[in-house]
Amino acid sequence: MKVRLLEIERRERPYRLRMPFRFGVTTATHGRQAIVRARVALEDGREAFGWSAEALGAKWFDKNLALSDDDNHHQLRRALELASDARLAAGADTPFGHFAAGYGPHIAACAAQDLNPLIASYGQSLVDRALLDGFCRALGISFYEALRTNAVGLRAASTAPDLGDADLSGLFDDFVPAGSISVRHTVGLVDPILASDLAPEARVNDGLPETLEEIVAFYGNRHFKLKIGGDAEADIDRLTRIASVLDRIAEPYAVTLDGNEQYADAEAIADFWERIAEMPALSRLVSSTLYVEQPIARARALSTSVEALARRIPVIIDESDGELSAFVEARRLGYSGVSSKACKGIWKSILNHARCRAWNAGGERRFFMSAEDLTCEPGISLQQDLALVNLLGLTHVERNAHHFIDGFGGGRDAEAERFLDAHPDLYHRQDGRIRSRVDGGAFSIASLDTAGFGANLDPDFDRAETMPQSAWGGKNSV
Repeated sequence: MKVRLLEIERRERPYRLRMPFRFGVTTATHGRQAIVRARVALEDGREAFGWSAEALGAKWFDKNLALSDDDNHHQLRRALELASDARLAAGADTPFGHFAAGYGPHIAACAAQDLNPLIASYGQSLVDRALLDGFCRALGISFYEALRTNAVGLRAASTAPDLGDADLSGLFDDFVPAGSISVRHTVGLVDPILASDLAPEARVNDGLPETLEEIVAFYGNRHFKLKIGGDAEADIDRLTRIASVLDRIAEPYAVTLDGNEQYADAEAIADFWERIAEMPALSRLVSSTLYVEQPIARARALSTSVEALARRIPVIIDESDGELSAFVEARRLGYSGVSSKACKGIWKSILNHARCRAWNAGGERRFFMSAEDLTCEPGISLQQDLALVNLLGLTHVERNAHHFIDGFGGGRDAEAERFLDAHPDLYHRQDGRIRSRVDGGAFSIASLDTAGFGANLDPDFDRAETMPQSAWGGKNSV
């Protein structure tokens, strides 16, 4: 079934973190979320609105410290403008067909304005998701059903020539949605670990946990993502304090380490891994580690082998996953995994899933995907990303917007009530506020199996601010 984009509107709203969060080169205290509404029409004349939402993330898509957060926001707005204009000018096609036809020209159009492939993918992904949501709503089917029956027109296109003439039409024909997914809590570089790390006057005191000790007790997490900063001594001290908390958990726990591009090369992170592997205080944490994420800066990550580390622990790419060919290039250098993030593109995740299936066809499950992205706010953004990782068969997902943002944030009470009514497994009322529900360290997500892309209701669009026109001037990014 073909679909056409008739009109698209872009808005945004601010949010504030209840606690500061540091990742990589920046510490965040607030941010903005983009919201997209698309009106689409099927070839038989049926119309519907579709939605997407995503944080306008500063200092991740482009980590150039010479650029301000406002510069980063304008970069992302410009990519969204370019993707919107191109899709409005296109004719009718299947949801995947739109992506396949538009991917190359969009990457080129963004590159001409000094917007890197990650930024380009952000803009296209928001348009892809809104169009797919409207497509599913117009047909009255769920995202899962659209992929299971291949109503979306998935095929091995020129966007992934390494897949050759593989038949992708049955990629998800045996998919059965899971009812829950474990939450992998991210521990940021300035997050308090022990109660002694927080002075009484520094506490938020809003009823939610503030230290890692309290998080484990409050949410029951058994999966954790630990940020490391590239300073061996500081990282070892912090990991030792984290291990002192996690090792109190009676059940098995799982850890991933996120290098956030902070290491010079594979040898440096391999030496660090060897060092912590020999420390008795870190023995359980090390043995519980599943993989290391993006330890080397993207400028060098896909030009040097990571075998020195990969011989010891699997390594995945994240920030280096710019163009659709990135995972293929990374495989040759010793990487065995790649992250799924809705902000990098839903079709990219699905094509990488197909690659893992093909590369593991011999029986060895060496190649894999992980589910990352901590900035998904409750509502459309959270639900679309959770539906995507559920489709990919992933059993745990990085998530902690529910920890750093209190519920739906300010001024969204009516929207929160609607989402609670429609998804009482994913949200609950707690201390008078509607918040994401994490029970036993997991989200319950059965209600995402609904007409649309993970949701069949609308955000409070009219109360959001009109997205300003991008002021990006084409400054060089790195």
